Amino acid sequence: MDALSDPHRAAAAAAAPAPALPPESPLEMPAQSLSRFDAGKARRPRNVRTPWAQRLFVFGVGLGLTAWGAFEMYGVVSVSGVTFLQWLLLVLFTINFSWIALAFAGGIVGFAVLARNPAAPPVPRALAARTAIVMPVYNEATSRTFAALQAMIEEIEATGLIAHFDVFVLSDTTNPDVWVAEERAFLAIRERLGDRATIYYRHRPKNIGRKSGNIEDFVTRWGGAYDHMLVLDADSVMTGACIVRLAAAMEADPDSGIIQTLPLIINRNTLFARLQQFAARIYGPVIATGLAAWSGREGNYWGHNAIIRTAAFAAHAGLPTLSGKPPFGGHILSHDFVEAALIRRAGYTVYMLPELDGSYEESPPSLIDVSVRDRRWAQGNLQHMRVIGAKGLTLPTRQHFATGIMGYLASPFWLAQLIVGIVLVLQTRYVRPEYFTKEFSLFPAWPRFDAERALQLFAITMAILLAPKLFGLLLALFRGPERRACGGGFRLVVSAVIEIIASALIAPIMMLIQSGAVMHILFGRDTGWNPQRRDDGSIPIADVVRRHRSHVALGVIAGVSAFLIAPSLFGWMSPTILGLVLAIPISAASASLALGLSLRAKGLLLTPEETSPPAVVTRSNELAKQLDRYGFDEAEGLRALWADERLRSAHLDMLPPAPRRMRGEVDAERAVAEAKLSDARCIADLLAWLKPKEAMVVMGDRALLTIVATLPETCPQS
Repeated sequence: MDALSDPHRAAAAAAAPAPALPPESPLEMPAQSLSRFDAGKARRPRNVRTPWAQRLFVFGVGLGLTAWGAFEMYGVVSVSGVTFLQWLLLVLFTINFSWIALAFAGGIVGFAVLARNPAAPPVPRALAARTAIVMPVYNEATSRTFAALQAMIEEIEATGLIAHFDVFVLSDTTNPDVWVAEERAFLAIRERLGDRATIYYRHRPKNIGRKSGNIEDFVTRWGGAYDHMLVLDADSVMTGACIVRLAAAMEADPDSGIIQTLPLIINRNTLFARLQQFAARIYGPVIATGLAAWSGREGNYWGHNAIIRTAAFAAHAGLPTLSGKPPFGGHILSHDFVEAALIRRAGYTVYMLPELDGSYEESPPSLIDVSVRDRRWAQGNLQHMRVIGAKGLTLPTRQHFATGIMGYLASPFWLAQLIVGIVLVLQTRYVRPEYFTKEFSLFPAWPRFDAERALQLFAITMAILLAPKLFGLLLALFRGPERRACGGGFRLVVSAVIEIIASALIAPIMMLIQSGAVMHILFGRDTGWNPQRRDDGSIPIADVVRRHRSHVALGVIAGVSAFLIAPSLFGWMSPTILGLVLAIPISAASASLALGLSLRAKGLLLTPEETSPPAVVTRSNELAKQLDRYGFDEAEGLRALWADERLRSAHLDMLPPAPRRMRGEVDAERAVAEAKLSDARCIADLLAWLKPKEAMVVMGDRALLTIVATLPETCPQS
């Protein structure tokens, strides 16, 4: 019987002498300057070929298409001279068109590369270096994170190379119940694995710097013991073959600083998540491969499922604190782009291996969940406007920043283009022309349009927008095993049509959500740091209505106004209007588990990873179910520590040394917690009185926790 089949044996692991952390091996990680850089000190990578042909093609085609689109749009609006509003419409169209033109050109390159069906490198038989697998967690469901870790460890063990890897769970958790659940799951996995693998756990009392600060804390304390670190997210799963291939790739390339994989989405069942999962699997590789082709060794980093050269990261990727207050100042939120830029600036290469399969992640389950995440990402990417001009960055690096920034500015640009278009049509229909102006003219200055040319331009724009999806669909149709794993050719095409229609309806909702986020950021509103919801669960309809009622109202107003102005305008805007008017049912449906499972039962939106799940995913899901049955995530943390002496002893051993209190300093939360503890007559009193932050104080203080252990279960009768 293994430990995961007996929670009592898992708790007994508390008596094991193995420490929760290894001896420290520090590395200095100085903050880098964005305004100063000595290019002469940067290393010179050897045998690095710049992909000039791919870059010339992508940017040449993108620029050429943009120039053509601008010329055609000028022809649309210049029938009888161009007014100020028409010039504004032309500028907004050109900006938006350039965005999709570049994606189209990159998609062509990605399609050409994938058509050759590049093979992954062989699984190595030996490694020389040591790699730390680090998983930062923040108030996550422990059954899923620790199950994934164990499944990955078992896969690495099967390669015979487990001795080259240590695993670190780096907790920034602020929920007292989750903290204890993490410790119980950690003890269970240690008991289960025994001496077969080395796994460590560290809880950080203050989550300074968020995720990047969490990684920095690891690097500065233990980084010196490891040549590389493989950074995961809490929802990451990777096969053992993928992990050891990454380690071998970094060993074989001393110039590499970061090597990124292409994570595919798995385990998703709600309608919205299944749409994302299908799109990422069918279309995502085309875009990612095109990006990897033109970026070459000057690529980007997405913050997880990537391997990093530890010493280079410590020496060159320390994040500075931006001057001023959030949202544009303070801690850098989207740290991964900046870390890639800094390590590349120092002369190390950053690149992706999209052909390396076996890298997986999960996704938000609903439209509302993805909008919450997007708000944080929007702030982080707009912060990059203060980083894009940093000294010493290469042009491809600046392009990565520009792409990320434009990813969120595109929505307000699109919204502005729609508004200007409506105003122009309104002006044409309702405002009387001024026939007798100061300048002599036989005709009034009046905005006119070439309707036929506009329709042709719209059709070509849609074709360019959808082309990368078509490329991915064609590749899947031409590959027999992949086509069959997606339900066959007919179901694959139907699935693509469903995804395209759903994306078209969701797009205007996301346009308003992202436009609102950008406006909040521009007006100085900071975002918080909330854990991402990863389960497949519905959202109360009241929350859906509250989040989308303004979108519905705008859709109704736009629809009525467009119809009154001109039925043709209503027809032109109908996809946008329909998405907004139906925002509430669309959002509610996006979170529907029943709809997602119904489509799956019909063989629609299937991916190969669903039809034939990778062994590591199957094993991870099995282990998660086992851990779920023990109820670690549902238990009250402080009560569990009070009730189980062995668990409490292990918890005390894992606590860091208490910080020295300066004279005259009083921690208000500790003072309140002490007062409540002194008044408590039993554990029930204390659990009822302590707020989460106060419970964290008690659980992080050896002296206070020792007092808690003396409390009786029930209060004496007064």
